[in-house]
Amino acid sequence: MRFLPFVAAVVLTLARSASAAPSVQVLFGPVNAPIAAFAQDGSLLAMFVPGSGSCNVVRVVALDGVKAALPKPRTSNVTCRWDMAGPAPQLAVAAGSAAALWTLHEQATTEFDDVVGATVRDPVERRFSEIAHSKAGAGLWLGGVAADGTTLVYSVAGVDYVDQLGCLEGGSCAQKVGGGGIHRVVGRRNPLVPGTGPALQVATAAGRVAYVPAATVGGGGRPLPGRGGPIRILTATTGALVSSPHVPGIPVALALSAHVLAVLTHVGVGQRVVWFDPQTGRRLGYVGVSPDAAPELGVSDQVAVYRVGLTIKQIDLGSGTITKVVKAEADPIGLSLEGTRLAWAENVNGHGSVRAVFLRGRG
Repeated sequence: MRFLPFVAAVVLTLARSASAAPSVQVLFGPVNAPIAAFAQDGSLLAMFVPGSGSCNVVRVVALDGVKAALPKPRTSNVTCRWDMAGPAPQLAVAAGSAAALWTLHEQATTEFDDVVGATVRDPVERRFSEIAHSKAGAGLWLGGVAADGTTLVYSVAGVDYVDQLGCLEGGSCAQKVGGGGIHRVVGRRNPLVPGTGPALQVATAAGRVAYVPAATVGGGGRPLPGRGGPIRILTATTGALVSSPHVPGIPVALALSAHVLAVLTHVGVGQRVVWFDPQTGRRLGYVGVSPDAAPELGVSDQVAVYRVGLTIKQIDLGSGTITKVVKAEADPIGLSLEGTRLAWAENVNGHGSVRAVFLRGRG
């Protein structure tokens, strides 16, 4: 019977190991500059690093150590010398085509976002679109950018005057949603995905695109989603409608995996994460989360992740159980989930790095 204490000790050690928080790993950095945006797909990581007296650059790093700087250094491009005083850029990276897409915002007489990109194989910058609207809101608004595999997309919503001539003559300047859609980046082209309309948040996975339709116009002429409206899920190439699940409340963030669509919504004075089967649109579950949860979300087929301040949490999509994963040192940037790899960028004392934890068996 002397072996029993030893067995008990082993069992206790294994139990403690299984319940221990996953360790944080540094995947990239630190670099001597802050990271403004982060994205990941497959084995690729991408970071937008603003220059300090030098070029702004998008660093693309493969987990096997291969590195690239986009756009190609020492070439004429808008990214290099862009004034980064405005909102942070949005960034997406597609591992299947080794391509990155990012945005550059400027606030002038009109507000506009340049959508630009490059590939590791052809690093010369490509300007795909200049999305501009007036200070009053009329024109085009950037929704977001997203990528997965070989699919690289961005979303646009338009705002028009109900009666532009009447507005100019001193009458009503009421506005309405009009125009826009999902653009898919294919080489140097950016065709509109058929069947898409004015679009806000966007996500993509497994050859599909999910987006939040713009339904109304809010303060400052900003296009907004409707309450209880549908999320449209289409095939990325043909635009064929796959499903159109309705979400409770107002959607503020969404994420897509091969078999799960997850949506963060405002419901009353709180927030909720709701998840669906993207093929059928059937609701699979929901759970209430903190009203202070940031408007960003990541998802795999088993787990959704979100954050409240510095604390990153996961939702088990089978049970609805919420558990704390880790507390970051600084605000997580580009929090996302790729298989079991939960990754984000953070800046500490002006130095940027990419960190990750691996969620055991939850990819």
